[in-house]
Amino acid sequence: MIIGKNIVITGGSSGIGKAILEILAKGEGNRILVACRSAAKITGFGDNVIPFACDLSSREGADALFEAIDRTFDKADIFIANAGAPYYEVYDYVNWDRVENIFNLNAITPMYTYAKYLEHLHGREGRLVYTISAMGEMALPGYALYTSTKFAMKGFQQAIRMEMPRNLKLTCVYPVSTDTNFFNVGGNGVEVERPFPVQSAEEVAQATVRAIEKNKKQVYPCPIYLPSKALMTVFPPARSIYWAIEKGRLRRFLKRKEKAEKQAAE
Repeated sequence: MIIGKNIVITGGSSGIGKAILEILAKGEGNRILVACRSAAKITGFGDNVIPFACDLSSREGADALFEAIDRTFDKADIFIANAGAPYYEVYDYVNWDRVENIFNLNAITPMYTYAKYLEHLHGREGRLVYTISAMGEMALPGYALYTSTKFAMKGFQQAIRMEMPRNLKLTCVYPVSTDTNFFNVGGNGVEVERPFPVQSAEEVAQATVRAIEKNKKQVYPCPIYLPSKALMTVFPPARSIYWAIEKGRLRRFLKRKEKAEKQAAE
């Protein structure tokens, strides 16, 4: 069990981040700084859990977080970079700011965090944990921009493993679709069918904490993910069938979205 550590969790007010928080808050002597936009949601954990409100889709928000870390801890032993958000859509529009926003939150800030955390550690030991996604290894229809941010993080972590100093340890987590409000956010209020398979936030959190405890470089919380990935590699038609199923989900979503927009206009 993780005890006596100074920990930072981003995106800790809901979903996987909150499930990780609930586990780590039970560790004796752990002090946890939880960064999210809705800090008011972080309640009932006691004085050792410190909410911090910030917007991590901006440099100003990321810098403010590290200023808070320096004020709160002599050293953050574990930094869990979990904050992220999806879009579920057909990418057929021109909107620079919308593209920039998702890349800022899902990719640029986590990359920036790596360098800021190294600076904070100043040669002392620490562990950085990235929540990436199974979609960082295989794209899905409806998630063109989200998947792109996760592919970026997959490549980034591969490169920094060959560069990073010995004092830093890196753990990357690749959850499949998780039963949280994540998908409703992506659909902007329109129901989104979860890609198969689906696991709970608690399962992902437990796997993440075990990976930290066991000093694992990467973890795939869903037990059928790696066998499925191997099957799709040696038998590509299986991947084509899976993609066809996901295209069907997207078509149904677009119909629901069109219906909702018509009703809103009436």
